[in-house]
Amino acid sequence: MLRDNQSDEIKIILVVDDSPYIVQAVEHTLRPSGFEVRTALSGEDALMNIKRHGLPHLALIDLNMPGIDGFQLCEAIHEFSDLPIIMLTAIDDEATVVHGLDNFAEDYIVKPFRATELVARIKRVLRRMGDFAYRLEPIVTIDDDLQIDFPNRQAVVREEQVQLTPTETKLLYILIRNAGRTVTNDFLLRRVWPEDDAFEDRLHTHIYRLRRKIEKSPKDPYYIISEWGTGYSFIDTSLKR
Repeated sequence: MLRDNQSDEIKIILVVDDSPYIVQAVEHTLRPSGFEVRTALSGEDALMNIKRHGLPHLALIDLNMPGIDGFQLCEAIHEFSDLPIIMLTAIDDEATVVHGLDNFAEDYIVKPFRATELVARIKRVLRRMGDFAYRLEPIVTIDDDLQIDFPNRQAVVREEQVQLTPTETKLLYILIRNAGRTVTNDFLLRRVWPEDDAFEDRLHTHIYRLRRKIEKSPKDPYYIISEWGTGYSFIDTSLKR
């Protein structure tokens, strides 16, 4: 099985396509390469899968699906995470490809796909995005005082439930995914507000509000640390043990 270098976690790929044949073909391609594969035949099924089993490390998403289509599914997922997404679709229209890459996806693959190329592109995206420092479960446990339910945009802070906004949840996902490493202000701005000309004041305001919700002492934060002039880092509790 393909494992995360830091947490020794198997890499989980969620495959979303309304064609059972495509889902099966992708699954048969990825499993021998060491991935754990979860499957969904619709956008609705994909969101239910995430709520039930937790976020994957990466999602392969088709565009043309009944009900929630691929772009709508990406929008829904990005309401609570910055999950790496690769579009796997038969649509090769240039405008659609550009829209997908600019707003939702790390890569765009047109069907029919080549098995070895698909595996290589997934590995490349996972390497670029970095390891997820905490185990991806329905509720991500940071420590005894903080647990995060990303799909429902909630945190349990010292045994009390706290509601998070979509922006706060996405920020927290990015910081936790990079726990123990500094995430630059520029990277956070580009990932959280890809379509806007956002400025650092906007980012600092959301970090301030997030700290007030999860920190015991927001003025002396334990989880979200300011790296002055650079960005922010999230504590890697595995290093504290």
